[in-house]
Amino acid sequence: MKPPPLKPSSARSFTDRSPRKPLYVQVVTQPALHGCWSVNISETGIGLVATSFEGPAAGPREGQLFELAFSLPDSHARIRAQGEVRWRHDTAVGNGGTVMAMGVFFRSFEGSHRVTLARYLQESALQVAVAYATESQVRLLRSALEGHARLGHATSSPEVQALLNRGDVAVLLVAGTDEVQALSLVEQLSARRMEEVDVTGAAPPSDMAARIVYCAPAPAERLVELFNAGGIFRALGPSPEPELIRQAVLDAGREHGVRTEQRRLALELERNLLRERALLEGTAGTPSPTGGEGPGFSSPPMKRVMEMVRVAAPHRVAVLLQGETGTGKEVLARIIHKLSGRGNVSLVVQDCGALSETLLESELFGHVKGAFTGAVADHPGLFVLADGGTIFLDEIENTTPNLQAKLLRVLEGGDVRPVGGTQVRHVDVRVVAASNRDLAQEVRAGRFRADLFYRLNSFTIDIPPMRERPEDILSLARHFLELFNQSLKRSASGVAPEAEEALLAYAWPGNARELRNVLERAVLLSKPGELVTRSLLPPVMLASLRAGGAAPAGPLRTRMEQLERELIREALEQSGGVLRRAAVALGMDPVTLGRRARRHGLWKGT
Repeated sequence: MKPPPLKPSSARSFTDRSPRKPLYVQVVTQPALHGCWSVNISETGIGLVATSFEGPAAGPREGQLFELAFSLPDSHARIRAQGEVRWRHDTAVGNGGTVMAMGVFFRSFEGSHRVTLARYLQESALQVAVAYATESQVRLLRSALEGHARLGHATSSPEVQALLNRGDVAVLLVAGTDEVQALSLVEQLSARRMEEVDVTGAAPPSDMAARIVYCAPAPAERLVELFNAGGIFRALGPSPEPELIRQAVLDAGREHGVRTEQRRLALELERNLLRERALLEGTAGTPSPTGGEGPGFSSPPMKRVMEMVRVAAPHRVAVLLQGETGTGKEVLARIIHKLSGRGNVSLVVQDCGALSETLLESELFGHVKGAFTGAVADHPGLFVLADGGTIFLDEIENTTPNLQAKLLRVLEGGDVRPVGGTQVRHVDVRVVAASNRDLAQEVRAGRFRADLFYRLNSFTIDIPPMRERPEDILSLARHFLELFNQSLKRSASGVAPEAEEALLAYAWPGNARELRNVLERAVLLSKPGELVTRSLLPPVMLASLRAGGAAPAGPLRTRMEQLERELIREALEQSGGVLRRAAVALGMDPVTLGRRARRHGLWKGT
């Protein structure tokens, strides 16, 4: 049965992520994904794991929308939403299956489901399952954990399993006076964790399993064995003090959350490394910097950009790439890296808007074992991994003043000190930064450190949006068509004249990235040997053509300006004049949309 239509919501920017909470519940999707389970959730997105036996081509791809539904613990309230796949990582498993890990951004919710989810996240507390506790132990636990955690009690193994199946239990406290019963439960759960992950996706990885705090009698040597094998998080003995119980449970909850987030980051990092390897092998279609201007680099504005790239690339000067989302800043960063003489060392890419300050600092500079809860081993950091090569810091405008100060020290001296460490390591790293905003304006507004800006501003390259280089649209479209014919095993024979006309008439608020997605969709929908016609283009493009009516006379730039004004006017009307909602509908940055709307006389906000 098809879910009811989804109502748009004023979703926050993807970079404005609320704290994630571990959640392991089954998720129903449309199109259907086999064995789909959530791993964590926030107000802005959800992490999913699913399994396919139809190969890597199955399931939604990055940038695609799909519908999903899941139930919340306790209330069992059903949440229906529409999500966009922001990243996806595939891992081959036995029996020809593929496990898909995905980071999904909530685009819209049905009815008031966003409010329901937000209320659950705000009211949720650390969930602790208590097994086999005696009456006196129950009173002790309530006294020790009141205001810190919610307790669920079980007196049998099936009841314990029912509590763990809630999906949000972070800690299991095993109590009671029966040594055999307590150890049997722990060993049963430990054996289950040691088993290979179920290819259906129905079994949680060990990193996501509840941490066990043991408060029952047991031989000391057996507890040591279980601890060394990862079967228990901490053993307190049958009669611990309330303060010890409280500290152990809170530590276990924090460690569970950190490990869940680290697992998500590890999957995303591995996916990025695989993408980097594919790009280095030439499978991602990066324009060749040495063989002419490359696809889409033939317009006068981009010729000037490429001239600046060739001038800056051989020198160890910091490069700042500025341009709207989707204009190709990462592509240019890769070209700079290849022309810099450092191409034999990998380019390391980090999106500065995707992580909190603490996690981003740890990712960039590394940390030492024990620096914080969950730091179970030394981590060198991306600057150390990029030693001798290049690091690309995307969306650097989203960094905090504290992190900007630390970045400045690395840029000036090349010295990196890990979080919690005392030793400093010197690195030789070429830095290429990118921003969707005008960093000079961010400095004037007090949102970006002036000294870091001047350090990054050694060589600034402004990348023009697609509307300022319409000569590139058709050459890029043909390049993407050939690229997706090869990667998707299709045979689209070209772009029909009517489709070319539609491509030229569209405003392309998402720039080259949006054009790439449009061609990928068209190639997927095309039949063998068929031309890409207007019918294979997204409905939004056809709607914009209908809204524009007959093509106005005048130069191409004037016609595109008129079409842009009409699209912005329509988006503002449909969003009730709320600029941020209109920006979400158009896939644009609100600041950019506000500037364009003011230029067209459609918005007077400040």
